[in-house]
Amino acid sequence: MANPASYRPQTGEIPTNPGVYRFRDPNGRVIYVGKAKSLRSRLNSYFANPAGLLPKTYAMVHAASSVEWTVVASELESLQLEYTWIKEFKPRFNVVFRDDKTYPYLAVTMGEKYPRVQVMRGDRRKGTRYFGPYTAGAIRETMDTLLRVFPVRSCSAGVFKRAEASGRPCLLGYIDKCAAPCVGRISPEDHRALADDFCAFMGGEAKRFIGKLEKQMAEAVAELNYERAARLRDDIAALRKVFERNAVVLAEDTDADIFALHEDELEAAVQVFHVRGGRVRGQRGWVVEKVEDSTTPDLVEHLLQQVYGDEGHGHGRLPREVLVPVAPSNAAELTEWLGGMRGAKVDIRVPQRGDKAALMSTVRENAEHALKLHKTRRAGDITVRSQALQELQEALDLPVPLLRIECFDVSHVQGTNVVASMVVVEDGLPKKSDYRKFSITGAAATDDTAAMHDVLTRRFRHYLQDKSAQVDEAVLNSSADETDQREAGLVEPGQQDPATDAALLDTTTPAPRAKFAYPPNLVVVDGGKPQVNAAARALADLGIDDVYVVGLAKRLEEVWLPDSDFPVILPRTSQGLYLLQRIRDEAHRFAISFHRQKRGKAMTVSALDGVPGLGASKRKALLAHFGSVKGVKAASVAELSEAKGIGPALASAIVNHFSAGGPEAATVPAINMTTGEVIESS
Repeated sequence: MANPASYRPQTGEIPTNPGVYRFRDPNGRVIYVGKAKSLRSRLNSYFANPAGLLPKTYAMVHAASSVEWTVVASELESLQLEYTWIKEFKPRFNVVFRDDKTYPYLAVTMGEKYPRVQVMRGDRRKGTRYFGPYTAGAIRETMDTLLRVFPVRSCSAGVFKRAEASGRPCLLGYIDKCAAPCVGRISPEDHRALADDFCAFMGGEAKRFIGKLEKQMAEAVAELNYERAARLRDDIAALRKVFERNAVVLAEDTDADIFALHEDELEAAVQVFHVRGGRVRGQRGWVVEKVEDSTTPDLVEHLLQQVYGDEGHGHGRLPREVLVPVAPSNAAELTEWLGGMRGAKVDIRVPQRGDKAALMSTVRENAEHALKLHKTRRAGDITVRSQALQELQEALDLPVPLLRIECFDVSHVQGTNVVASMVVVEDGLPKKSDYRKFSITGAAATDDTAAMHDVLTRRFRHYLQDKSAQVDEAVLNSSADETDQREAGLVEPGQQDPATDAALLDTTTPAPRAKFAYPPNLVVVDGGKPQVNAAARALADLGIDDVYVVGLAKRLEEVWLPDSDFPVILPRTSQGLYLLQRIRDEAHRFAISFHRQKRGKAMTVSALDGVPGLGASKRKALLAHFGSVKGVKAASVAELSEAKGIGPALASAIVNHFSAGGPEAATVPAINMTTGEVIESS
């Protein structure tokens, strides 16, 4: 890795003008492109204190070996140049939005002599009009329906040439879903007009065509031409089916793209709904790895750059409105740039209320589900799991493969209802049957480090007990085998240890069930240096030295090792880091759910809870009989015995519990811990 000081330019050499800068690696490849209002101020921030940079930026400046810049006249020009260079160089430290799936478009090749309707994916072609994107099933159905009304050519060039040479149209020509220009049934001009009508309908002029067909149908009925009227009726039904497939969600004159995103520390998922004529005409999604230090406004800026930069320079393709979750960086320059591409004004804004804000929440929900699906699919890929485990083993310099990983997390609210969780991952997949919950009380509940030490001690104390029980069972089994051999004459009496003979007196006792299976290769704790050291101390106190411990600090996703002054920084795109994050998040979820469950049970407490032998059903019987806890306290043994299910012994225990000098719990009133209301006073 290069030292940033080795290629740092002199401060006086850097201009204060707006511009675009590029970092290059030792091989001359561009690894990062950025823009700045003041090049001097921005570039100095990379070199002033490299140790204080965030991990991603730290990795970038150390991977680079040179930096260069280009001065431009305005911030708008810097925006355009930055986008151009990102597309050209594809720097690995820049945010790049990639489709989470490939969406098909309905395309009409208006640049050909005989325009063709087809389903297309991938890069856009010059002279082709695109509509969509659609889902795969919807686009095929839409195309099949519209060809009934607009029989535009849809065959490939090879099929067209064969039909032209033979003088016979293909099947679509015979069933009236193609006007058959290949055999001269329609002139090139009329066929192009038919393709124009197809594009006009898809462009939002559906009502005009439906009204025109309805008028023709009425004329056919007036002329008693019922066969033609029936065909027109079916055509109208087909157009309405396509027109009504997408529900009206906004005003009919609304043309807008509505973006929303859902992000975590490492990735972000983006969804967009394309609204044309007040209807959702298509949906698109991306998932991005956050390889550079970007805020949400920065992500929105890069998103609009890349999405609309790929649209080409065709005027009218961009909508009048672009609705985003937060205002992007350089919103004014972006608005001007998009307006220039569209040839008309483009309004970028954040919806605050009304139908557009409601639709934005729907788009945001889709983005959240998209990110969950992306993570689930990645976690289920055996190749990715193997890569993650190998990367993690190499990054932590561990001598053993990570067959089993356990992660621990502590959860509480201001020191109350302290609990902990243990989640288990084997071969990169969660093993929920081995998950465990821990309730933490006493001195261990005073702080997170004490709680972590307590949990690790209890978990591995159980492991040592199970291990001891398994050794004892192995001795018993070995002794039983020797007994069988002795009875068979294979072992002479007296060759066996007398202590082993004594152990054979009870060989039918089943071995205790192992509570924690086998020990992990790696223990992950949610926290930084203090939590890691507490976990390592717990293992050392138990004499366990073959289990490795790391901690994952959430703020910067740093990996801490015991007794280390500096954390291990994994690359932001590392599959090993993704694995650690998923395990940590699962432990946090499991701990939170147990904490909420325990807190819910503790919401109400009663003076009857501490009576030994008094269960829930008998408490209800006492309250039903006496009407209140106060009545129970004032009752004698004989009166208590009259209640259902209460015998003399239990009645005496209740009286003793509430008598003078009894437990302190006897003076505690029943309290609703949520509202603070005293349910029953003493």
